[in-house]
Amino acid sequence: MDLSEIQSVKNRFGIIGTAPALNYAINVAMQVAATDLTVLITGESGSGKESFSKIIHSLSTRKHGNFIAINCGAIPEGTIDSELFGHEKGAFTGALDARKGYFETTNGGTIFLDEIGEMPVATQARLLRVLENGEYIRVGASKVQKTDVRVVAATNVNLREAVNTGKFREDLYYRLNTVPIFVPPLRERGEDVLMLFRKFTNDFGERYRTRPVRLSAEARDTLMDFEFPGNIRQLKNIAEQITILETDKDEPISADTLYRYLNPMNPVPPRARMGQALIPLGSGADATSFSERELLYKVLFDMRRDVTELKKLVRDVLQNEQPNHEILKNHQDLFDTINPETASPVTEASRLLAAHEQQLSDMTGFDRGVPKRVVDLDRYSEERNLIEDVEHIAEEEESLSLENQEKDLIIKALRRNNNKRKYAAQALGISERTLYRKIKQYDIEE
Repeated sequence: MDLSEIQSVKNRFGIIGTAPALNYAINVAMQVAATDLTVLITGESGSGKESFSKIIHSLSTRKHGNFIAINCGAIPEGTIDSELFGHEKGAFTGALDARKGYFETTNGGTIFLDEIGEMPVATQARLLRVLENGEYIRVGASKVQKTDVRVVAATNVNLREAVNTGKFREDLYYRLNTVPIFVPPLRERGEDVLMLFRKFTNDFGERYRTRPVRLSAEARDTLMDFEFPGNIRQLKNIAEQITILETDKDEPISADTLYRYLNPMNPVPPRARMGQALIPLGSGADATSFSERELLYKVLFDMRRDVTELKKLVRDVLQNEQPNHEILKNHQDLFDTINPETASPVTEASRLLAAHEQQLSDMTGFDRGVPKRVVDLDRYSEERNLIEDVEHIAEEEESLSLENQEKDLIIKALRRNNNKRKYAAQALGISERTLYRKIKQYDIEE
């Protein structure tokens, strides 16, 4: 792979990016251009498939011939045969004159059939004959005509799946797929997103005579993390909006501002929504206005708060041999099964803590990053990140809580044994050397 030649092609056709997958796709297009092989370009909508068809035509021996791009999904089923292969006068109602089709007008050139998966099955049979024999028949005619046209097809659907469901001919699929080229989606192209955004905003800035658009470091990270279901087409649209609407600000565009353009239907950033999810349902807000995600966050954070309170209760009982009645009062729904007259507060509080933490673990247990229960959040990567943040914070809190308990136990053991490390270590069930290390670690004054 000659990167200098690939870069030359990029400059010629205005392709921006350095992603390895993009370079590989361009290299394949350059190699196949010199042949007459049929090419099938696959990739998501808006990823730039038409640019590759132009590369193939411009670098081929047919470059002086005609090039035409046809969107098969945009032509009605009743007229697509006439558009592609032509028709005779009187072939159907409204056919007042004979008409040449695209395969006739592009003879000696290249025809790009975009969205080939939307082509009707009957038209697919006609196309297969052109690919195999270079022959076609006008609609309403009986005379076979010849054409020398190279076909480059593109699709954003899984043609293999369409074959299995009977929506696409298997023989045509293999005839088109002689040389496959996969155009990577924008989200898999790394820092190409920033390069394209800079290029688009500069171009629109010159067109509309606005000041250059600058992004903060957080905004750049937000841009690179976004999925971009509309790929380059969506990025270009966002760049144009920001160039027009955000040029009156001197400071760089923040992540929150950028997020409003990335998600116009839900412009509140994930971190802000996390705070909103803590609003109680009974605080005057309409419960029906809460989405499944907000309800999930509320449950997770409420449960984490309850687990923290349970830990405080257990620690208080261990230290004072009496439960904290203020905690019991504030969280009676959690502790109403504890009866100090018939059960040990330590045993009962510990049991509740274990059960409650198991419930929280079940709700946030991950299998390949997807919560097991409550709601299915596979479509929301930011939700998975937030839940992971909750777990991370919880682990830090639990770690600090355990350290505090350990420090308190060491202090009590030392006091009960008149600061004699040997006896204090025996009471704690650890070695004297370990006790000495812990004293240094927690900076305990003897």
